[in-house]
Amino acid sequence: MPAATTKLKHLTLSGTPKEIGQQHGTLAHAEVHGSLAFYGDFFLKKAGLQWPEVRSTAMLAHPFLESRFPHLVEEMRGLALGAGIDYEDVLALNVRTEIAYGMQTDGCTAFAWRDGEAGGNWIGQNWDWSAEQKPNLVVVRIQRQGEGKTSIAMVTEAGILGKIGLNDRGVGVTLNAIAAKGVDWGRLPCHLALRTVLDSASREEAEGTLKAFGVASSCHIQIADAATGGVGLECTSEDVAVLEQDGRGVITHSNHLVKEHKVKGSGAMLTDTFFRLERMQELLKGLQRPDMAALKEVLKDQQNGPCAINRSQTEKSTIETLFSIVVNLHERCAEVKVGKPTEDGESFELRP
Repeated sequence: MPAATTKLKHLTLSGTPKEIGQQHGTLAHAEVHGSLAFYGDFFLKKAGLQWPEVRSTAMLAHPFLESRFPHLVEEMRGLALGAGIDYEDVLALNVRTEIAYGMQTDGCTAFAWRDGEAGGNWIGQNWDWSAEQKPNLVVVRIQRQGEGKTSIAMVTEAGILGKIGLNDRGVGVTLNAIAAKGVDWGRLPCHLALRTVLDSASREEAEGTLKAFGVASSCHIQIADAATGGVGLECTSEDVAVLEQDGRGVITHSNHLVKEHKVKGSGAMLTDTFFRLERMQELLKGLQRPDMAALKEVLKDQQNGPCAINRSQTEKSTIETLFSIVVNLHERCAEVKVGKPTEDGESFELRP
């Protein structure tokens, strides 16, 4: 589907975990089935795995999740009910990073910036992935009330509980995939770790949870809140390394490991990841301070195209920028552009 004509489905969900999941599955029925079709083909082509094998592998994550995060299991069961599929299918979507580890990575470039002078905190990224999955992206708002509960807003792949967005406590999260091998089914799967961040009341709480439980596969999860700014958690299946803000309050990341880890290798399957990280750092250094317009402009950068921050497809790859997001955490508000940020297409404000 061309970027200019893509319009995402917006879902508003509430209730118990099961009810939230069932509403997701019902309202995004077609898109959930689209995600299943996309990943069924993806795993067959990239790993030679038939879908029954994918489902069996996914169930390796179930004992840990049922024991430590039963509310996420309940939501996935509700989603399966709403979409008319099996729980194993939904679980497979939510551990797709773990099943795919070491085979292919997306091409996302992300930043966080704490502006000490103005008191603002920002987080954002371009999310790059296969264009075939674009029609199955959805906007999800989960509205919850009560002590210890957050309301969240995110852009995600239909059927997946956690992705990129923010919550009403001013916590935001982004994701960079990394292709370093290894998986530990006794840790939080990557996308459910993202959801756990959005379920947290502060950066400190989210960071503590991910450090305590670990992340099942390699990725970089960037967390920021309105009060303290950002932190980068560079995760492998064996450890979590912390990226602190630099002297200007900035953190940047792309798709390779920049810290030392027990897992060896850079995790870089896309060699342009090194260029994109340097380019992001260069562009942010050129800004006196962050604001919405300037940060959106950074995400439009096409230097080194087609393998730029603003990514286009190549003859060998259908990966391109599917959406960009810039979050003003102080205002609890994000601006999302669907498709490449330099092209026409849907733009909208995202609030939890």
